[in-house]
Amino acid sequence: MKRLTILISVMLIATMLVGVLNVSSAATGPQTGKSRVLVQFAPGKKGLVENALKGAGAEFHYTFENLNTFAVSLPAAAVDGISRNPNVVLLEEDVARFPISVMSSAVQAPALAGTQVVPYGVDMVQARDVWDANRDDVVDTGAPTGSNRKVCIIDSGIYTGHEDFQGLNVSGYDGNLPWNEDGSGHGSHVSGTIAAVNNSLGVVGVTPGTVNVYMVRVFGNDGLWAYSSTLIDAANRCAAAGANIISMSLGGSRSSVIERRGFDSLYAQGILSIAAAGNDGTTAYSYPASYDSVVSVAAIDSAMLVANFSQQNSQVELAAPGVGVLSTVPYLDINSLTVNGVDYAANHIEYAARGTASGALVSGGLCDATGAWAGKVVLCERGVISFYDKVMNVQNSGGAAAVIYNNEPGNFLGTLGDGASSTIIALSLSQEDGQYLVANALGQTGTVSSEYFWPASGYEYYDGTSMATPHVSAVAALVWSADPTATNQEIRDALAATAYDLGAPGRDVAYGFGLVQAADAIAYLTGGGGTAPAIHVADLSGTTALVSSKYWSATVTISIVDADGAPVSGAVVSGAWSGGYSGSASCTTDASGLCSVTVSTIRTNKTYVTFTVSNVTATGYVYDPAANLETSITLYRP
Repeated sequence: MKRLTILISVMLIATMLVGVLNVSSAATGPQTGKSRVLVQFAPGKKGLVENALKGAGAEFHYTFENLNTFAVSLPAAAVDGISRNPNVVLLEEDVARFPISVMSSAVQAPALAGTQVVPYGVDMVQARDVWDANRDDVVDTGAPTGSNRKVCIIDSGIYTGHEDFQGLNVSGYDGNLPWNEDGSGHGSHVSGTIAAVNNSLGVVGVTPGTVNVYMVRVFGNDGLWAYSSTLIDAANRCAAAGANIISMSLGGSRSSVIERRGFDSLYAQGILSIAAAGNDGTTAYSYPASYDSVVSVAAIDSAMLVANFSQQNSQVELAAPGVGVLSTVPYLDINSLTVNGVDYAANHIEYAARGTASGALVSGGLCDATGAWAGKVVLCERGVISFYDKVMNVQNSGGAAAVIYNNEPGNFLGTLGDGASSTIIALSLSQEDGQYLVANALGQTGTVSSEYFWPASGYEYYDGTSMATPHVSAVAALVWSADPTATNQEIRDALAATAYDLGAPGRDVAYGFGLVQAADAIAYLTGGGGTAPAIHVADLSGTTALVSSKYWSATVTISIVDADGAPVSGAVVSGAWSGGYSGSASCTTDASGLCSVTVSTIRTNKTYVTFTVSNVTATGYVYDPAANLETSITLYRP
């Protein structure tokens, strides 16, 4: 398993080992001149230590009876004296814990209105193989769905008014902030991956809205950190609520002896704790994921490659989708640039103004100096200077808006920086769209629009081991619901034994045992296992055609065969379009092992489109990506 740590110096006093942390008041947040610490007292000495802490001017936050521990803020001058108290066994810093994710790009609500998208991760972890094997969008009768399991999510809350949570069995604990609100979006995004309802709207979760969800909110709307003691208290509340699984898309770089003991205790009680491995892209450990009693989860992308931000170390146990994960958020962030009736997808530059503005399009190059841009919508290429400086140069030139396009393929998320702002709208565009507009649309009127609505039923793509963690938590619920008598150790063993091996053979630091697989784990757990025959993509072929003067279409035909080269019928192929059009698609192979997907909403100014296979599922078979002869194909406008 995996996790984070921080510790201390040691001294022997009155035959008791006392750990003394080098505690800094800066790490304790708002209590000026105070250090936030965990103080473990000797058995039977609670009262004496409590009195000593009160006498030292301590501010009490939590008392953990099962850990013989107080969480307090102490005047910095009192820390050393308390650490030397003969009734104190251990004093350590109450370390910080953070949400672990990064928003990658936005999907505007109209793109999902009246439809349901199956995020690629749902099929990659074999979720629908468990509860919708025939892919008719109806939960199969008698299928395990997690309905008899409770997943406790420790995060920023959940927006229960979201359209994709209607009918979900969800409850929670109110701390300082209501559990059923979410100002940051992190907790709602995680919750959607676990349990978005199968309702023909938005997305569907790894469990189809059937698992019991319990939310303990530890992060506020500002997204600031919580503490190790906050996490211990939250985990204990999960246990008190009857949770089988604790899902934690959070962590920190420093370990805590007392926190580790807390999770060890929960594991001994039969609870399975699952946490994010961390997003630093290093070999460092993150906590609580790196404690042995917690499952550490790495992030992979739709091609089953480890994300460049995912931490790699000996505690990584399982991998799951964590790049470009589409899920529920409690807001709508709608941004666009419209030129000659064509809308170009854009992202808001953080801290820039919002609203609507129009003006003639001009190229500002790198926008590294002011220009004659009064009343213009200025296209700026990314690079050389900061986003803030580019936007200020446009604003100081009287520009109506700044549109920064990428200097590498795709779009990006930008910020003016904490404490900065602008009076003009600033958006980001993809390199492809920006270059096209510079080459073909200068002088035409561009209208920029940036609107934000909260609360609202929205959807976003996020990146992070935070996004991988709920996949594993939900798979654990599916598997456990197939055999509620199983122990947490048996569920953990089943997930590890049946994970799809990625990277180096066997367990490795990047993928752990591999990609978590729900259907295979259920077969292993319930005795229906065995080695299923493998299937793979044998060929991709494509055609293009003009639909009208404004649109062209692209069709890709996929061939699926088994290890002997024989066609496989009934295989569901999932993939995604990119380039000239972005969206997901799936098809089911016929008796010849063939199926086709078509996209027909490509504007004439988009010159190419790429289709990439993300997963193949078929009853009785195992998908073997390593045997694929082809995984993507690019088609060009006729």
